Amino acid sequence: MRLRHIEIFHAIYTTGSITNAAKILHVSQPSVSKVLSHAEMQLGFNLFERVKGRLIATDEAEMLFDEVDKIYQQMRSIENTAENIKKSEYGNISIAVTPALGFDVIPKAIAQYHQKYPKVNFNLQTVHNDAVMQTLLEHKCDLAILFSPNIMPGITSVKFTQSELVIVYPKEYFPSTPEKLTLSQLTDFEFIDIGDSGPLGDLLWQRMMEENVSLDSKIKVQTYFIAARLVAQGMGICIVDRYTAQGNLSNNMAIAPFDPPLHFSVNGLHLESKSMPKVLEEFIPTLKAEFSNS
Repeated sequence: MRLRHIEIFHAIYTTGSITNAAKILHVSQPSVSKVLSHAEMQLGFNLFERVKGRLIATDEAEMLFDEVDKIYQQMRSIENTAENIKKSEYGNISIAVTPALGFDVIPKAIAQYHQKYPKVNFNLQTVHNDAVMQTLLEHKCDLAILFSPNIMPGITSVKFTQSELVIVYPKEYFPSTPEKLTLSQLTDFEFIDIGDSGPLGDLLWQRMMEENVSLDSKIKVQTYFIAARLVAQGMGICIVDRYTAQGNLSNNMAIAPFDPPLHFSVNGLHLESKSMPKVLEEFIPTLKAEFSNS
């Protein structure tokens, strides 16, 4: 099958008709029918049968579709990559960040840089560790900034700063607002658990194993932000990065680092095979300065 055959077959299969396929592809119905006929002739079997005015995929088409869909998604990925490459020629900075950095650090850095260079466009998106490789490969971002990311082949890592995990708690739990806390001091309180929290979750789990401490949790959430907001409601304690903690403090909450501390790095990742845009190179010192001040 040629690429045009794949495109037409995929469109008809997913939309259910030649008319709909022609609409989403912005071509005429006769041209869709012609390409479909040519594809079936080359394959040696029918892809669709017309039953009571509707196109029904044949058994052969059903078996073929999974493989065709993989190629179609790759084609879309190429289109997305080409579009992002085109945009980067016009002074765009595309950054993907872990959600916690969106509270304070990154917005401040962008605001400072944008004031000096108002014609530079920013595209900011959030990304999680498990999706960063695809995001970089499809050129959806020029730089991804994450907590303790895995070092991967073909990726250059730049360390911006070191941060730490902290305990966020209602002030009534520790009225003296201690400067530091240990895991053992938390066992009497409800623990708001952040399910699969990546490298930081692994860091906390390792400390719990080392100290043989378990925390009781009846509330599980998916994001650090929600965990912090539940603490604000007096629902228990949570353990999050310092950026999330500081970005969500309220009058009835306090934070304390661990004793001993639980440190992690904040790194920027970019593709070795893709040169960094000049505007991004000029933006990085602003980023580093903001991290130093946070």
